Amino acid sequence: MERKSGSFYLLAAFFGLFLLFLYGPTLMIAILSFQGPGGGLTFPMQGVSLHWFHELFRQQSVGDVWGAFRRSLALGLIVMVVTVVLSVMTGMAFRRRFRGANLLFYLILASLVIPSILVSLGVGLIFSQLGLTVHWLSSGLGSQLTWTLPFGFLIMLAVFNRFNPAYEEAARDQGATQWQTFRHIVLPMIAPSLVGVGLFGFTLSYDEFARTLLTAGSRNTLPLEIFGMTTNVTSPLLYALGTLTTLFSLLIIGLFLAGAFLLARRRARLGSDAGKGVA
Repeated sequence: MERKSGSFYLLAAFFGLFLLFLYGPTLMIAILSFQGPGGGLTFPMQGVSLHWFHELFRQQSVGDVWGAFRRSLALGLIVMVVTVVLSVMTGMAFRRRFRGANLLFYLILASLVIPSILVSLGVGLIFSQLGLTVHWLSSGLGSQLTWTLPFGFLIMLAVFNRFNPAYEEAARDQGATQWQTFRHIVLPMIAPSLVGVGLFGFTLSYDEFARTLLTAGSRNTLPLEIFGMTTNVTSPLLYALGTLTTLFSLLIIGLFLAGAFLLARRRARLGSDAGKGVA
């Protein structure tokens, strides 16, 4: 066995520090959320209990936490659906060259390089000038879509660039209409990628702060509510909320990944059965 060089251990140490920097703050918040009733925001811990998690579910808890959670959840689901649908439509359109395609491509990606706070300010200003109510379900939805749609578009662009059009041609040779070809051929084949687009759409929306800051109106989403709590909550209650929010995000990611895995297995099984039938 070859002796490992010093560069290997250096890279391993660097990677370990990177992981500590990346996940250390979240881990510390999770640990401090289990402080006892007399605990504060810093170490050392004053006992270990679930006291602050119980406080979150009491009516006298600070802020409209659960209302903000419901708004973020609803907004995330809506953004997810819209992102998936428009990303697929845009990806299908870019499979064919059309006039202005390059300009439209760069316009779609431009919102990724514009500072998020400026997008929020611009959307809020447009709604105000038009006499429309600034609300998390209208202006908030629009500002978040400027963030999620470019990511979904890039994913679908990569998917369709690797998509073999021979499958569609074979279906049309058998008399399938354009809709039937998409429904029974294209959609099942790109389904795992749609799960990824949906995951991007939901998680980016659920955690978004800057683009929602000036477009949510009078009712906060969860990130805005947590930010507001940092100014008046001086107990581990804030840490308990952060821990539950993180666990919820991980649960959502796990569900999406499980869905993508099951779809991929189903597609592989269908492909195998089709191959046996041809043989």
